[in-house]
Amino acid sequence: MTLTTEFECVELPLADAFTISRGTQETAENVVVRISDEAGMTGVGAAAPSVHYGETADTVEAVLPRLLAVVEAVDDPHALAHVERRLRETVNDNPAARAAVSIALHDLAAKRLGVPLYRMWGLDAEQSPKTSFTIGLDTVERVHEKTAEAVEAGYPILKIKLGTDRDEELLEAVRDAAPDATLRVDANEAWTPREAVRKCEMLTDYDVEFVEQPVPAEDPEGLKFVYERSPLPIAADESCVTLEDVPAIADRVDIANLKLMKCGGLREATRMAHTAKAHGLEVMLGCMVETNAAIAGACHLAPLLDYADLDGALLLDDDEYDGIDLTGGEIRLDALGRSGTGAQKR
Repeated sequence: MTLTTEFECVELPLADAFTISRGTQETAENVVVRISDEAGMTGVGAAAPSVHYGETADTVEAVLPRLLAVVEAVDDPHALAHVERRLRETVNDNPAARAAVSIALHDLAAKRLGVPLYRMWGLDAEQSPKTSFTIGLDTVERVHEKTAEAVEAGYPILKIKLGTDRDEELLEAVRDAAPDATLRVDANEAWTPREAVRKCEMLTDYDVEFVEQPVPAEDPEGLKFVYERSPLPIAADESCVTLEDVPAIADRVDIANLKLMKCGGLREATRMAHTAKAHGLEVMLGCMVETNAAIAGACHLAPLLDYADLDGALLLDDDEYDGIDLTGGEIRLDALGRSGTGAQKR
């Protein structure tokens, strides 16, 4: 067998400027990876690096030649555990870069077997939760408009970014435009512990389901303070990056939010999901702003989840790849109709 590899950086325009408490982005730089076998089958994956976790498109492109050299040296798309170990030995950091390789290799392995990825893992597609659709920070008027557009598009679960001095106004606008939607809130580390408790008490008036990352990850005791006093369930995102973080948050949150771009790949995310469950936590899988070349792979983990936040490609104005059908928030793995992750160039 002879595997060949390649990668390219793509700049993806967003349908609307996307703002969270840390800043605004209008485009997303992803690095698409392709791994092909001698029969011409190609697996695709992508990295969506985050500066918050120390990665950029440039750092991804800098390490990918070393990572892909491992893939070519092992020369077996089904040796997933062996390749994963070698990738980590070669580049211990740069999880988004390793995730891109992981997704592409899993895509190719499942294609060679002629099955969708979730079936290669033996998962039950009917257990997939619906994904949320994210409403970023904006003016009160624009948040109302974006919420109404999401409702009209059929998304029943909305994730609302907060972390401003207008938080209640924004929630009022969202609830007015979406009176029947399930609402989740993400503060992206913006609040102090005492402020977070007050905010959580306010959020109960708007029938919010849970609150994600209310305080900075650097304040684990503050997170525990909120968890012990909040009337709403608490989820950890920035406080839950790698497998080793799961036991550390088990006594201070209700939900662990995993991301492929934080942990480095599909196998590691699977281990994190099982570990979180073993510690009594519920599990959510989130994403960055990502092409379907990345999101499609993440969707196949949906049967392991309690909650999904896999709308990264839905926020794009244009994407060269199609992926899993997420119409109305449904993750339709059993309607895929093709093998692998389902990512396919248009």
